[in-house]
Amino acid sequence: MKKTKMLKKNYEFKSVLTKGKYYAGGLIDIVVLKNNLSINLLGLAISKKAGNSVKRNKIKRIIRENYRLLENEMKTGYSFVILWKKNADFDKLSFNKIKNDFEKIYKKAYII
Repeated sequence: MKKTKMLKKNYEFKSVLTKGKYYAGGLIDIVVLKNNLSINLLGLAISKKAGNSVKRNKIKRIIRENYRLLENEMKTGYSFVILWKKNADFDKLSFNKIKNDFEKIYKKAYII
């Protein structure tokens, strides 16, 4: 199992968001930047416009779990920032829709 560390600092997020390549999906967008590390770095950005803290945390849990399930198939040495789309409806949120978005975006980015 590959270890993934979380992006926590503001400058880490800014670096990925400004220098990374942007890939759009149905409910999520992913910004990918190649790093020179042997691990992947993951950051989640869920706006307060997505809803109250219960909704935002549910979104984060589903995204993290989908990432964890695909982690072993992924190449290492990348930084990811996963963005929840502003216009995405919370009621449309499902585990399988997020999983399909991940697989589609990762294949497009040649990460899987």
